[in-house]
Order: sequence, then structure tokens, then C-alpha cells
Amino acid sequence: MVSSVLCRCVASPPPDAAATAASSSASSPASVGDPCGGAICGGPDHRLRLWRLFQTLDVNRDGGLCVNDLAVGLRRLGLHRTEGELQKIVQAGDKDLDGQLDFEEFVHYLQDHEKKLRLVFKSLDKKNDGRIDAQEIMQSLRDLGVKISEQQAEKILKSMDKNGTMTIDWNEWRDYHLLHPVENIPEIILYWKHSTIFDVGENLTVPDEFTVEERQTGMWWRHLVAGGGAGAVSRTCTAPLDRLKVLMQVHASRSNNMGIVGGFTQMIREGGARSLWRGNGINVLKIAPESAIKFMAYEQIKRLVGSDQETLRIHERLVAGSLAGAIAQSSIYPMEVLKTRMALRKTGQYSGMLDCARRILAREGVAAFYKGYVPNMLGIIPYAGIDLAVYETLKNAWLQRYAVNSADPGVFVLLACGTMSSTCGQLASYPLALVRTRMQAQASIEGAPEVTMSSLFKHILRTEGAFGLYRGLAPNFMKVIPAVSISYVVYENLKITLGVQSR
Repeated sequence: MVSSVLCRCVASPPPDAAATAASSSASSPASVGDPCGGAICGGPDHRLRLWRLFQTLDVNRDGGLCVNDLAVGLRRLGLHRTEGELQKIVQAGDKDLDGQLDFEEFVHYLQDHEKKLRLVFKSLDKKNDGRIDAQEIMQSLRDLGVKISEQQAEKILKSMDKNGTMTIDWNEWRDYHLLHPVENIPEIILYWKHSTIFDVGENLTVPDEFTVEERQTGMWWRHLVAGGGAGAVSRTCTAPLDRLKVLMQVHASRSNNMGIVGGFTQMIREGGARSLWRGNGINVLKIAPESAIKFMAYEQIKRLVGSDQETLRIHERLVAGSLAGAIAQSSIYPMEVLKTRMALRKTGQYSGMLDCARRILAREGVAAFYKGYVPNMLGIIPYAGIDLAVYETLKNAWLQRYAVNSADPGVFVLLACGTMSSTCGQLASYPLALVRTRMQAQASIEGAPEVTMSSLFKHILRTEGAFGLYRGLAPNFMKVIPAVSISYVVYENLKITLGVQSR
């Protein structure tokens, strides 16, 4: 029953099989050039076979597949899956969140599932001959940090090999893994790094996943070091725009309509060209401790949030990443306040970072180092959530539509996805970031009264309108594309220098 559901006319379908099948079936309903009967191109016969499988699995005949239906139905077909695996299948395909799969959800899940299986098959097929043998299984597992003997590899082969050739073709691979969850394919994790590569000046994104191979070979810390170096160069190159953003967030108003050209002119007139980089030193210094604390916290929280480190779902990654971000931000938050004060300082006001810290401590006390802490923490959720959601949506859309032989998207797709997700995340959390900056800067403005987050929101809306919550947005967006591009180029070069292996 299961073996007859999917196309069996070719051992390893070529990338353009769908287009060929579609064109041939369009010319003739029973075209000789389409021996699969429409299975590849999604013809009516194929859909009928899926419907028959659906009815077989739907043991209680209620038009939906729940975990119990799948368990009983698959057992009748000789396929045994754990309850956890079946729950993942339902969660992956359940679009309307009713706890079961209707027929359309079932079909969509299988189509998406086959796409992932094809990527795994291609990554295992080292010889690119459409078949997987024992040596290729051993090599692939060795790449993931798992060493097995040839006898063990042959045992794995025999469990999937139906025709006794001691090799697995595409059909055998697909049939064996039909209705078996596949998540976080190592190749996708490998190529689709996000927060490690791109630095736009805010370290609020959810940390990247690392493959077992990267963890066991120590490549993960080299990725982090390369990402930190890339962030330092990127932030330094875009520091003038970042300082202009801070000035506009704090000083711009209806009566003081500071523009981009006027803001740069004012900075250069007041302190010369070097003043454009005020606050950049502390901004670069905080990269290392923040990244390290965030990564360690994320790894620990993952163990509490998910049962398996390699299969965290999106919402679990968001929870773990947001909590890790909150822990990291809490640890280095005094450096955030120092960065704002140093960016806003006038010529000769402080002799350096330590002098600035001493004066703040003496005049305002320890509490001053946590001004704006609440809006900063609240901003983590919309930033990290929307950034992750947009990036994953774009990634999955590309993988479903264009990934055939590899999950590698190429530099331009990766840059475009990173830029769009970062921009959306910043846009969503920007009002909170502006309020945070104004609260951090309170004592640097003479005579400024102590205000709370809610009163500051009300004051801005009353005096400047909703537009006032987006002061400085223009230079902030202007730095996104150069920041993403620079960090990517530096990251790739540092990877080579540090000896990071890429497939």
C-alpha cells in the first residue's frame, strides 16, 4: 500500500522531472512519455493513491489523522513509529492547529516532507550516481561525528534495501522514510547561519544552531570568533550612522528637526571627523562577552526547552533564544548605557570609558547603569520573534521552491534574507529602542527630570505624535545593508583564516 503511493518509474528523479511530466501530461492525458502516471507532477492518479492511503490511516473514519490514527494505521502497514515521532508529523502538517491532519494538510505535509528527504538523499549520495552504498553511509555519519563499522553500515542498508543490491536508490530511501519526521537537516543548519554571520549593531537575534560535526570538531567556537570579528569591523564601518541615530533619537523633535546631512555637519563641527566614532569602542568591546554569555545560556536553556538539541522547533528556539538574549543583555547592560553616554558626549566631557563610568557611578549611583532596562528587555521579544519568523519563512520558501541538489542558497539569497529579516525585526522593536535610549541618556541632558517608560511614551505621543517614536529610523535603516554585507565578507574571510571547514 505504502510502496504504491509514490512514483516508482525512475530510481533518482532528475531536477526537471516535474516540468517534463507536467508538459507531457498537458499534451496528452495518457501520454507515453509519462510512465509515472502523474505521480511526479501531482496528477489525479497520484492524488487518488494518496487519498486511498489517507483512508487506510484514518482508522476511525472521521476525516482527520490524529496521533492514534497514525499509530494504528501505520502499524497495520508494517511501519512502526514512536509517539514522539507521530506528534512531530501532526505538528508539522497541522496548519489549522486542530490536533489532526485533514486530507489537504496530509498531502501538503508529504510534498514538503519529500522535498526534505530529497535534500538528505542528495547530501548522502557522495558519488552522485543516484544510489547510496555502505561507504557513503559511513562517510556521512563520520562527517556528523559518528563512527560506525562497515558491518554496521551494511546492517543499516539492509533495513532499507528491498531488491538485495546492497545499495539504496531514491525510491527505497523515500519509501523507508515515508511518514517519518525529518527536521534540522545538517546541510540546512550548515548553510543557513544567520545571527552568527550578520551584525547590524543589535545582538538580539536568536542564536544559530550548529551541527553535531561542528560541535565535536570544535568548529562552533571558530564560527563565533569569526562572527565576533565580523561584527567588530561592521560596527566600526557603520559607527557614524549609528551615532547619528542615537543623536536623532535623543535630541530630534518638532522644534529641532535634525536631518541626516545636518546631523553629520553638527557632529563634525563640534568634534571633528573623529567624533563620528564616539561610542564605537564600547560597542565593539561588548560583542565578545555578550556573544559568549548568550551562546552558553542558549545551549543550557535548549536542554530544558526541548528533549533533543537537534530538533528544537521554531517556537522552542524563540523561547530559548529570547531567554538567552535577556540573560546576556542583563549581564552587559551597563556597557549599553556607557555606549549611549559616550556617543552623546561633548568634546572633553570624558577622558575615556573608565572616566565616564566613574562619573556616572559618583553622580547617579549604580541604578544609573540600568536605566532603560525594562524597554530593552521588552524589545527582545518582537525583535527576535519577527527576525526569526521572517528569516525562517524566507528560508523555507527558498528551500521548497529552489533547493534541488543542495541547501546552499548562495551569497545573494543569504544576504537578502538576512537584510529583510533584520529590517523587519528592527522596525517592530524600534519604539522600545528609542525609549530605552532616551532613558539611558537622561542624566546627559542637563535638567532632565527622571521619567518612567510609560510616562516617556505618553510624552512623546503627546508632543511629537506617533512619528516621534521613529526618530533616527532613516540612518538606522541606511546602515543595515552595508552592515550585513561587510559582516558577511569579513566573516567568510575570517572563517578561512581560522580554518573553518565548509562542504
